[in-house]
Amino acid sequence: MQLRRSLLALSAALLFLAPLARAEAPQVQTQVPGYYRTQLGDFEVTALYDGAIELETKLLKNARPQDLNALLARMFVGNPKMQTAVNAYLINTGKNLVLVDTGAAKLFGPSLGNIAANLKAAGYSLEQVDTVVLTHLHADHMGGLNDAGGQPIFPKARILAAQEDNDFWLSEKVAAAAPEGMQPFFKLSRDSAAPYLAKGQWATFTAGSELVPGIQAVKANGHTPGHTAFAVESKGQKLLIWGDLVHAHAVQFAKPGVSIEFDVDQKQAIATRKAIMKEAAASKVLVGGMHLPFPGLGHVRAEGKGSYAWVPVEFAPLPARP
Repeated sequence: MQLRRSLLALSAALLFLAPLARAEAPQVQTQVPGYYRTQLGDFEVTALYDGAIELETKLLKNARPQDLNALLARMFVGNPKMQTAVNAYLINTGKNLVLVDTGAAKLFGPSLGNIAANLKAAGYSLEQVDTVVLTHLHADHMGGLNDAGGQPIFPKARILAAQEDNDFWLSEKVAAAAPEGMQPFFKLSRDSAAPYLAKGQWATFTAGSELVPGIQAVKANGHTPGHTAFAVESKGQKLLIWGDLVHAHAVQFAKPGVSIEFDVDQKQAIATRKAIMKEAAASKVLVGGMHLPFPGLGHVRAEGKGSYAWVPVEFAPLPARP
């Protein structure tokens, strides 16, 4: 019996010293395709993930450092750099296939530029998109209009931009009067728009316009002169795609008075954010945001006077169709 126990102990020791076995299958090391689908009445809405970038928290304005640090830590968000998603939304109304924003392509590095690939992974083709509507003309929202060679990738689409943004970002005169550091951003916007302007596929809209049946432009300026939200409605169900109303979810819901350096008109951007958040919380409307954690869909909950919280959607199957 003693010999048997000794042999068992020796075997256990040898097993402990043996090299760890390796898995027969190598690690895949890729993420799932970045799309999430939901139903809005008769409309199919597909959130598309362009990728994520890291923004310096010092870009946030009107926040005391101690408050900023506490809010970021509360939501387990990095500091001094916070991850910010870039999203777009594909809406199939049954009559139109509408893409809201196009992402950045590779204009800001390799971590972005996945809208086209994820649109295809979601079961559609670029040729099927008949309308592209832009929340505003920053390059991380319109850079994905073209391929790496500057050629348009939406051959059959009308591209719709707010008149105020069109007159601001595509104007060489306005660009020349802007600070030198901003001038490259004007050029990125002009370069992205140029192929569609040349082909006659570019058009403008004003706030209140119905862009296609069921999708209406909603004034949300401040971040840019023509920054626009889009109200999407089918069979009484509503979605408000609010563009760049929020860049830092951990901070700007709790403190909507915090702005970001990219806001062209800081005062107006704050006023717009406060007004839309208040209305979204009261109406309980479904919201989509371009810089909210993917898929960027959820609701705004009031948490005291002038303070809010973000409630993301839960992953769910699509409802059964009759």
